[in-house]
Amino acid sequence: MSAGFAHGADEAITLGATLSLTGKFALNGAHTKNGYDLAVTRINNRGGKIGGKPYRLHIRYYDDESSPARGTKLVERLIQQDGVKFLLGPYSSGLTQAILPIIERHKIPMIEANGAARELFTKGNRYLFAVLSTSDQYLTPVIDLVAENAGKLGKKPQELTLAIATEDDPFAQDVRAGLLAEAADRGLNCVLDDRLPSALDDMSVTLDKVKALKPDILFVSGHEKGALTAVTQIEALRVDVPVIALTHCDSAQLAEKRPTESQHVFCAQQWHRSLKHKGKLFGSAEDFATLFEQVYSYEAPYQAAQSAAAVYVFADAFARAQTLDPEKVRDAIAATDLASFYGPIKFDATGKNVAKAMVLTQIVDGAYVVVAPDKAATGEAVIPRPHH
Repeated sequence: MSAGFAHGADEAITLGATLSLTGKFALNGAHTKNGYDLAVTRINNRGGKIGGKPYRLHIRYYDDESSPARGTKLVERLIQQDGVKFLLGPYSSGLTQAILPIIERHKIPMIEANGAARELFTKGNRYLFAVLSTSDQYLTPVIDLVAENAGKLGKKPQELTLAIATEDDPFAQDVRAGLLAEAADRGLNCVLDDRLPSALDDMSVTLDKVKALKPDILFVSGHEKGALTAVTQIEALRVDVPVIALTHCDSAQLAEKRPTESQHVFCAQQWHRSLKHKGKLFGSAEDFATLFEQVYSYEAPYQAAQSAAAVYVFADAFARAQTLDPEKVRDAIAATDLASFYGPIKFDATGKNVAKAMVLTQIVDGAYVVVAPDKAATGEAVIPRPHH
């Protein structure tokens, strides 16, 4: 790798990444890339050494066009032709799942930040590490929160009813599985379990059923497009549900783009700038958010924050391994115990980060206010949602 470098120059370590720069995940592909790039710049400015030699990180990107088939081809190319020994993950569980057999076969450590489906961690993969919480945990805190506030809805906790509308993809089906399990544990009645149409541009059929069934809580998970469609149509069709909870609010910029329609909606987030997390690379969560906004001119969504954290884990592992041997780097990643602006990072045997909890926010006057977990809350949850 160092053949082309002048004596005394920095060693370059190339990380490979296939990202959705076009196609249906392009928005989050951009958030992911911005997070990766910000961390690389920061790490290179700080200067690290391996075996007494300075090194610089560099990322080689290919556009997977939001297609799993394309992603698998490009990962093979990164490994076989470009000689990349370390990978950062793509965006989405589906694209991550598609490339797992390849990274395992070639024994290439991959740290990913945007594949949250549980099934990624049930196959005994040795080279996969994820900094984010799994998707079955995304919306379950809502059930706890509403159960605590059931009196405000004139009910006992076990009398609460829920409706679920989800996209047919690994991520959303995992969100759904987590909710159904939590509801079953608590003896709650799920009155509606609907699939969203794949284009995610019309959920009026589901919303008509919601109007008829009058659930206490409506859960929707359909990436950014589903979130925008949900708040727009709930408002347009005058669907009155006491509690509405969604995934992908902040990456869809719901609070900014639909402040009226999204008022008092609950949002599942992996991270928020008001959290008290701190680490050596970026400082606090707020420090990271401020820097991100300076560089990219928009507020950092959690997808960008966790992507930056993934690169930080690589830098931390290189520093401890003091070698670029992929197997030794893999073991160093497995032994990670890192405090960061994104939250604590520590992996279990399956490669999941088991040190960090999900955050629940509520949109109030165009801002995301953390309402759970208690120790992170900056505001009180408004339940029920006032009539619109």
